[in-house]
Amino acid sequence: MITIDGSYGEGGGQIVRTALGLSCLFRKPFRMYHIRRGRKKPGLMPQHLTCVSAARLIAGAVVEGDNPGSTELFFSPGEPQGGTYAFDIGTAGSASLVLQTLIPALLFTGRMSSVTLMGGTHVPFSPPFHFLLGIFVPFLERLRVKVHLSIETYGFYPRGGGRIRADIFPSDRIGFLDLMERGEVSSITGCSGVGGLSPSIAARQQGAALARISASANELANKTAIDTINVPARGPGTFVYLECRSENSLAGFSALGARGKRAEVVGEEAAGGLINYYRSGAALDQHLADQIVLYLALSDHESAFTTEAVTTHLLTNLWAIKLFHRYTYSVEGKVGETGTIRITPPKEGP
Repeated sequence: MITIDGSYGEGGGQIVRTALGLSCLFRKPFRMYHIRRGRKKPGLMPQHLTCVSAARLIAGAVVEGDNPGSTELFFSPGEPQGGTYAFDIGTAGSASLVLQTLIPALLFTGRMSSVTLMGGTHVPFSPPFHFLLGIFVPFLERLRVKVHLSIETYGFYPRGGGRIRADIFPSDRIGFLDLMERGEVSSITGCSGVGGLSPSIAARQQGAALARISASANELANKTAIDTINVPARGPGTFVYLECRSENSLAGFSALGARGKRAEVVGEEAAGGLINYYRSGAALDQHLADQIVLYLALSDHESAFTTEAVTTHLLTNLWAIKLFHRYTYSVEGKVGETGTIRITPPKEGP
């Protein structure tokens, strides 16, 4: 039985999601306490409860403590089963984060699985669908993990109602990553999107993003193209997503609109994230770094990469993974600064 302090490090829902995915993969039960203890609303929220119920269904798990606001959880899985599943978060909780819980659980079932998720697709504190499609999935492919994504309806905060589908193909082993140098930036593409709002808002976001890039890194201006799009959504919302393609890597940056937030601020925020990454010289953006380490830890080959910033989220996830899997890792660099991450597989067995 693995015992987990859910308030460790960053102390957020990532500990819950990582524990659920790896518990199913390795069939190791766990008990977690102090879940999200430092948050304004501690305990399990709708998105986390969807992760729990989805993992329970997939692995036939025995579960205790899966109640709204619960700060303790017991989870004991059986053998995960691939298949066709659909889960509705019921709020604007992140569909992307639920999906990232389920991929490790379904990856080695020996058959393709199709998962439909309803909830938020472009919401705060989670990777937007565009990031998963443009950055996360291509990096998984580098690691011999194949996932196909599609979106039917966009879901913004607070309405939610988005709908995405993921086809997760079976894998027999996971590759490694050796990515220390980003190389020259070849292009920056992206979109400024609105759902249920005036197209002029998308144009203002677009203009602000382009202006910020031109002012802060003029050498990138002639490599940048940002489209405006109008998307189907259950409730109003806006976003900007930028994708940086370089010689050796990909990186993604986004910002979301909100009531009372000027369109220009949204565009500037997304561009600011891009500029910070560009100036760091690192290969991976900070968000991909903490998402990809789970898969690198499952490889039978050592991996190494540079990231624009070491984050507490990354350090917490590395810690949580090690509770289930006897790999080793090293982090060179301080929190908030550019760093190098090295991940070494166990010498024998998981």
